[in-house]
Amino acid sequence: MTAAAHPRRVLMTADAVGGVWDYALELARGLARAGVGTSLAVMGGGVDHRKRAAAARIPGLTLDEAPFRLEWMADPDADLLKAGDWLLDLERKIRPGVVHVNGYAQAALPFRAPVLCVGHSCVRSWWQAVHGEDAPAGWDRYSARVADGLRLADLVVAPTHAMLDTLGRLYGDLQRRRMIHNGRDAGLYRPLPKQPFILSAGRVWDKAKNIAALDAAAPRVDWPVVVAGDASGPDGSVRTPRHVRHLGRVPSEELARWFGRAAVFALPARYEPFGLAALEAAFAGCALVLGDIPTLRELWDGAAVFADPDDRDALARELNRLAADPRRRQALSVAARRRAHTYTAARMTRGYLDAYATLLNRTHANMNQSPSPLAGEGLGRGGFTPGRAEEEFLAAARRHPLPNPSPVKGEGLKRGRTSL
Repeated sequence: MTAAAHPRRVLMTADAVGGVWDYALELARGLARAGVGTSLAVMGGGVDHRKRAAAARIPGLTLDEAPFRLEWMADPDADLLKAGDWLLDLERKIRPGVVHVNGYAQAALPFRAPVLCVGHSCVRSWWQAVHGEDAPAGWDRYSARVADGLRLADLVVAPTHAMLDTLGRLYGDLQRRRMIHNGRDAGLYRPLPKQPFILSAGRVWDKAKNIAALDAAAPRVDWPVVVAGDASGPDGSVRTPRHVRHLGRVPSEELARWFGRAAVFALPARYEPFGLAALEAAFAGCALVLGDIPTLRELWDGAAVFADPDDRDALARELNRLAADPRRRQALSVAARRRAHTYTAARMTRGYLDAYATLLNRTHANMNQSPSPLAGEGLGRGGFTPGRAEEEFLAAARRHPLPNPSPVKGEGLKRGRTSL
């Protein structure tokens, strides 16, 4: 069978709270070079003038914003229903070839196009990594939404094998899954003359990043420690570091220069499904000191120093050893840069273009295999007749009836996708 062409346009969801925004723009930039336009639907707030300007510079990218809460935020139920209506309306207007969901709840909507769902992180795995126990019962409804999205997506993607395995362990076996590494444009992060200081970058308020451990270790570290990142959390709390130089939120161009000058990048993360900051630092020639967790081991083993996230003494010792050993720093810098060039934006884009083509091929095959629609169901995604995959979706929906019988406005109970 002739391979399906790439979609002309992708409808992609995103938020501007964390690294998903940078990932989405990087991918949209790569898709544009391949002749694929991106319609970016952003929820959760936080799109400032800098981010709008960055999006405006990408050919073929359109930006739609809505103030709806994200699925992990407090009391999201009403907003998730409104977001569902909004996204389905966008799909009707845009008519994308693929819907790319950078979250979970919206993957369970009755889109007509095939749905690719990317698992960048999740609350349950975050909670286990940060607190060492299961998330409390208050997150059960969130977990059910995540499970529905993963079960009903046409393809589930994660940036590491470890994250894919975690999603399967927590939410059920992933029947249609693929690993695609995140990537960045190496040309944006260049080594500059290195200076004797240690840099970290990330959300200071996020316990997963564990910048508090670096702050606590800093008085015992021989070199100055500099941290870039927002100290204000989404709940209004502020966690300002005490023993490091805190730069606050730094524009990406300026942060690239900090990476270029720093001799060492440190992030003793407890939870990091991929970590763009470590990749950016590696492109810029930093020696890496990272938390010893499965995802970071998978990505950087042999090209970084690892420290137990809970052992602050060990972290200080590793940083001091590097500060005292220029030959080892240089060797780690070279190893990190070499490894980073396997995680480029171009390679990430190729991975997603191949995934989109797989989805379109599968849709075309289903159309050819099932000349008549299932009784009472009408046409499936993209106007094609449901085939085997569609039957699996419907059977799954019947096995897991929804507690709320009211459908998403105007959509009916198509394919069981009303679990928002």
